Amino acid sequence: MSMTCGADTDSQDRRFMKTALDEARAAAAQGEIPVGAVVVCNGTVIARAHNLTETLTDVTAHAEMQAITAAASYLGGKYLDQCTLYVTLEPCAMCAGAIGWSQLGRLVYGASDPKRGYTIYAPDVLHPKTQITGGIMADECASVVQEFFRKRR
Repeated sequence: MSMTCGADTDSQDRRFMKTALDEARAAAAQGEIPVGAVVVCNGTVIARAHNLTETLTDVTAHAEMQAITAAASYLGGKYLDQCTLYVTLEPCAMCAGAIGWSQLGRLVYGASDPKRGYTIYAPDVLHPKTQITGGIMADECASVVQEFFRKRR
């Protein structure tokens, strides 16, 4: 059975990005690259995830992939056209492909990723109806990643 979810308002972006940042910090605490993601429908978080590539020894276990899978399971269907994905870092091309296939209603990301972001490698991969908002809490999102790598060097 598939659920229908309403669109999220822009006023909620900071609140849900903070939740995604909590996930990113949890990833860092586990030695994972700190990227966090949440999927929201009708103003409610239905999935939350962070990178698990090291934990699962799986290069596809990015935060977005984990969140999409959990949200689809929760909804009982593969399409997330009535949902918003909040992610702390601009998705890579792989994740953008999955976002496109899920027909996500809205993508909200924090920091841009000029080295691996989808806008460089696959700018047209998202579903044409997906609304995109970038730069929400960009400085805070970027600082979590920068601090992680600073500590590793």
